Amino acid sequence: MPVPVADGANFSSVPILDWTLLKTDKPLFIAHLQHALINVGFLYLENPPVDQELVSSLIDYIPKLFALPQEAKDAIRMANSPHFLGYSKLGAELTKGKTDHREQFDFATRHETRWREGGDVPEYYRLWGQSQWPDESLIPGFHATLEKYFEQVQELSYTFISLLAEAFGLAPDALKHFYDTPEKMQHRGKIVQYPVVTDPNADDQGVGPHYDAGFLTF
Repeated sequence: MPVPVADGANFSSVPILDWTLLKTDKPLFIAHLQHALINVGFLYLENPPVDQELVSSLIDYIPKLFALPQEAKDAIRMANSPHFLGYSKLGAELTKGKTDHREQFDFATRHETRWREGGDVPEYYRLWGQSQWPDESLIPGFHATLEKYFEQVQELSYTFISLLAEAFGLAPDALKHFYDTPEKMQHRGKIVQYPVVTDPNADDQGVGPHYDAGFLTF
């Protein structure tokens, strides 16, 4: 399969990279990854090393999550969390001064916060800590399913970082010094619902143009 060539302003499709190609032709995978990084900036990853039954189970939970009673969702609202984790109701967030028409939950990988009130630690430690989870009796199994999914995607991300380095012509561990040890890092996930806007005169912005602080988004 030839590597497509395009400049960053004129690509015609989103690159699709097949993870299984790593086992049969790693140099070709790296070449395709290099094209996606330099000429496009994003890609689809096909056949990733994440259990597809787990993914399907998580997808099945999502409608149930948003269908929880409002009081159950409000009980884990983001305002309760110094780590900016939890529930945000419809219309609670703004992007560039405009209301975002979305409802969302922010969760994260397991992490014991190192921040302590009055402690001699960096203030940014406060951004990392435990997630708020909905009542297990209302959505049994969701907590365990999402955490298992996070664990698998986390491992994928660590492998992917080394592949990024190779695609840039660097040693596989060249980007390693930008990261801490796994137990000192936390990774975040967001589950979002964008309700249909039926009023033709209403603003239907789900989320406006913005930048995220993370390094990789899967």
